[in-house]
Amino acid sequence: MNSEEITLRKAEIDDKNVIWGIIQQSIERRRQDGSTQWQDGYPNEETVESDIAKGFGYVLTINGEIAVFAALILNDEPAYSSIEGKWLSDGEFVVVHRVAVDEKFAGKGMVKKLFDHIEGFTRSHGIQSIKVDTNYDNIAMLKILESKGYSYCGEVFLAGGVRKAFEKIII
Repeated sequence: MNSEEITLRKAEIDDKNVIWGIIQQSIERRRQDGSTQWQDGYPNEETVESDIAKGFGYVLTINGEIAVFAALILNDEPAYSSIEGKWLSDGEFVVVHRVAVDEKFAGKGMVKKLFDHIEGFTRSHGIQSIKVDTNYDNIAMLKILESKGYSYCGEVFLAGGVRKAFEKIII
């Protein structure tokens, strides 16, 4: 296990098909779990292309193989400006969206590792906090956020539904 090289890097256009495959697996997993999240045609292939083109797309690789995709967006989530509740801070923040794990790596703590790397990225860029939202029925993500010390801040309205919003102060 210790010989694994885990890195977080910007996604490149050559990664698009692999990333889209991972997102399709996640969409199907959410469906099988009975979740409404990601069941309405979003995210889609254009979402992936857009994330990569805008520089939002990041991949967590294990020995060079893509294990997890996430979109990391700086200071820009219009839905977060109106929260039913209160954010912990009003400084600069990184938004984490569209987290998807390759099923080959599922159940191995990869999303926790992803969040460790995102925290390092946030700290190294001198950004105050990380904000993230998830569906009420995304139990796995809710447990991860709790275990990583994220605070529940309230509700945001996003992608046609109410989402639970969390924040963690990094610096």
